[in-house]
Amino acid sequence: MQKPRFGIDIDGTVTCPSTLIPHINKQYNVNITLDDVCEYDFLSAFPHPVDRSAFNTWFKENEPYMYKVSEVAKDAKTILTAWKNNFELYYISARGENVADITVDWFQTQAIPYDHIELLGSHDKLAAAKKYDIEAFFEDKHDNAVMLAEELQIPVVLFDTPYNRLTVPDNVVRVYNWQEANQFITNYFK
Repeated sequence: MQKPRFGIDIDGTVTCPSTLIPHINKQYNVNITLDDVCEYDFLSAFPHPVDRSAFNTWFKENEPYMYKVSEVAKDAKTILTAWKNNFELYYISARGENVADITVDWFQTQAIPYDHIELLGSHDKLAAAKKYDIEAFFEDKHDNAVMLAEELQIPVVLFDTPYNRLTVPDNVVRVYNWQEANQFITNYFK
């Protein structure tokens, strides 16, 4: 019998949602917190206008290092390790192929299990979720969660953050941590 296959976002889901903020604060000499980020866009939290093009250039140049030192979300490693025997873990991320080696190295260094890592270079995860027959998805981006839930008719576990608090359909399950995600999965896949 094939194990159920999960689609799991990386940034803000497996990694702590605030892990990139200290790097941004240092570069731009600001003091934003995760609570300040009310849209899926770090620039929305800035106290002053920032040149988006310059920010994107800086981010692209520094993403390898920031991803390399990303902090694992609390309890993510423990729960993903426990799931490994009963579920296939497919990480589907908006990260680009330019950080593929760093991403795989990070999973290995952190000892986080995976069956497959797909780096799309875009936030459109629908085709990959269909291609791999994903049965549940784990996400932090509101519009991704809604689209995946509605298009695929699967449960999507949405990790609560200040930037994703819009309303969601019934099959998007909002959780506040990995323990709650585990509780939902345990009940759903009995």
